[in-house]
Amino acid sequence: MNVEALVFDVFGTVVDWRSSVIAACEATGLAGDWGVLADEWRRDGYLRPIVATVRGEAPWRPVEELMRDHLDVLAPRYGLDGVDLDELARVWRRLDPWPDAVAGLTRLKERFTIAPLSNGGFAQLTAMARHAGLPWDCIISTDLFRSYKPDPACYLGALELLDLPAERVMLVAAHPGDLRAAQACGLRAAYVPRPREWGPAAPAPEAPDPAFDVVAEDFEDLAAQLDA
Repeated sequence: MNVEALVFDVFGTVVDWRSSVIAACEATGLAGDWGVLADEWRRDGYLRPIVATVRGEAPWRPVEELMRDHLDVLAPRYGLDGVDLDELARVWRRLDPWPDAVAGLTRLKERFTIAPLSNGGFAQLTAMARHAGLPWDCIISTDLFRSYKPDPACYLGALELLDLPAERVMLVAAHPGDLRAAQACGLRAAYVPRPREWGPAAPAPEAPDPAFDVVAEDFEDLAAQLDA
């Protein structure tokens, strides 16, 4: 396929945000339904505001501001009185990788330029890489484009930064909608489902689209399929 660079969705694809948030809540010493909190924080503090921004229904704001604001809504509902909410919000800079992520990325880096293409903030992604040992060649945050995926400006902006044509860049993601948006901009697509992203009781991941270039079980499998 003549691919030269791989760009990665991060939340859910590279890192296990849910388990990391649950662990941070448990570390407060309080009892609560932390799995439900994690799901709501991700859904209503991250996904829904991003959709509203891309649709033009809300102005762009840094993602960490969106998520910190929603924690103020969640805190009284989940009994987080007395907790340092600023510190708890920083868990999103300390998310742990999936077990295959670092080894798989290290193999892929031997053959390809690798970088995140994420709605995470630039500082957030940088801190996360240091925490999790993610061996990126560079950081591509949608901060740089003052928008969020799936806005085409984010995929096209990544191509410009990498100085590569679309057919030489592949997005790796656990989310088919992200992959389809990238393909609409000419990028290649690698689907790596993460069945446990939303926890052990989550519905099965969406079936692979036949239009995807690669479907892999994890990053080690992806590296093998791409001969890395």
